[in-house]
Parts: sequence; structure tokens; C-alpha cells
Amino acid sequence: MTSGADLFVVCKQCGSEVSPYVTECPYCGTRLRRRAPKLPRAGEPVAPPRRRLLGARQGARRSARPGHRSAVGYGSGRWEGTRPYATISLVALSAAAWIAFHAHPAFYGEVLLAPGIEVHASQVLIVGPLHHHWWRLLSTMFAYSDGVYAFATLVTVGLFGWLVEKRHGPAMVLALFLGAGVAGGLAACAVYTFPVVGGGNAGALALLGAWAAPDLRAARAGDYYEGDLMGAAAIAALILLLPFGLHEASWLAGALGGAIGLLGGLGLSGMAGERA
Repeated sequence: MTSGADLFVVCKQCGSEVSPYVTECPYCGTRLRRRAPKLPRAGEPVAPPRRRLLGARQGARRSARPGHRSAVGYGSGRWEGTRPYATISLVALSAAAWIAFHAHPAFYGEVLLAPGIEVHASQVLIVGPLHHHWWRLLSTMFAYSDGVYAFATLVTVGLFGWLVEKRHGPAMVLALFLGAGVAGGLAACAVYTFPVVGGGNAGALALLGAWAAPDLRAARAGDYYEGDLMGAAAIAALILLLPFGLHEASWLAGALGGAIGLLGGLGLSGMAGERA
């Protein structure tokens, strides 16, 4: 008769007893394994219960070690059970700026735009040369006047920022988002005589690219990966195409942000693979 220990596994994060045929704990969301175990076919010999239990205990001990990597190229398991505070902060700050702009339309002209620029709904933070207004490189990432652009970008930031933060922590999310936004704004100011840059499309694509990089590497090598690359590609295409229908978004900033995210994600996955 099958022992009770074979009917469940213990989540190392919250200590709950869960089914051995699930990949994530239904109580706290901690990743238990990369793929569900195969069910034995009819007539196929089943491994002794003691052996399966011993393997589960050894895997739990390996997962509990400091610096344990959940999967090669997928970062550390240190952040899997924490709340994505950095991602929440980025989305909340953008939402607050949206509310402030619609509550007081002159907000951009008084605080964010250079003096002397007339403010309309389609204008954003970086309009024309920066001169000494260097702070607009940072504030422009949180400014939206178009609702569709704001919704699509913030959903992308929330989704992929949360996934990247579970792998690499909040500091990496902030570095990717802010670094890609600043680089995109500088590139637009360097290329165009009268640049128009607004919103966080560069940071959103940087987070998406950093999340997709390990799966792209695995797909190229013919290895197993669990991410939905087709879905990520569809979202990336949407964010890249939005600037062609809007005046406030820069396609150059978005493309550069995506490239920075891919390079950063490949570097992080390579470091994780070496340490695994």
C-alpha cells in the first residue's frame, strides 16, 4: 500500500502539503519544480516509495542552500517568495503621475516641461533639446497622456517586472527600467533635433527582454524552456508599434530599451549558469 508521504510534497517556503503533480505551491506560489513529474503508464514498474522520498528530500536540501539557483540561467531562488515591491512602486508612481496630469493639466508645464512650452494633452516631458533640464530623462518615464499607451505599457511593466524581480531581485528591476529609459531619452536627443519622448516604453521593453533572454538562449540551444515566447513577442510588437500612432512615444527609445534588456538578460543568465 502506498504510504501517506508519497501522496504529497512539502513546500519549502510555507510548509504546506501539496500534490506531487503540481509545479507551483497553490498557497504561496513558490516554484516547486520546473515541470510536473510523468505519470506512470499502465503496467509500468513504479520506483520504490523510499527512493522517491529520498530524492525529494535531497532536492529540498539543495534548494535550501544559500545562493541556490532555481534553474540554470533563471536567477536565484532567493526572491521567489518575496513581494515585487520595486515593480509595484514603478506602476504606482506612473499611475500617480497619470492622475496628477488629468487632475491638473498644467502639471507638465509647471513641473515637468521646460518653461515656455505650451502644454497640450499630446505633449510630454522631453520636447525639444534638454539643455539643463537633465531631470526630464528620469521623469519622462512616468508621464502618459494617452490612456491606451499608459495601459499597455504599465501592464507590460507590471507583468515582466514581477517576473524579473522574482528571478533577480528589485535592484535589477530598477536598474533595467531606469537605465533603459535614460539611455532611450539620450539616444532620441542625440538623433533628433526636436525629440519627443514620453512614457516608459523603453523600460517596459527592457524588462520584457531581460525576462525572455534565458528562454531565447534555451530555444536556440534546443533545450527545454517554460516561457511563452510567442506571447512575449506579441506584447513586444505592440509596444514597439505604439509610437507610430502616438506623438508622445519614441520608437527609438523603445527599440534601444529592448536591446538593453536582451543584453542584460543574456548576461544575467550566463552568470547564473556559471554559478549553478
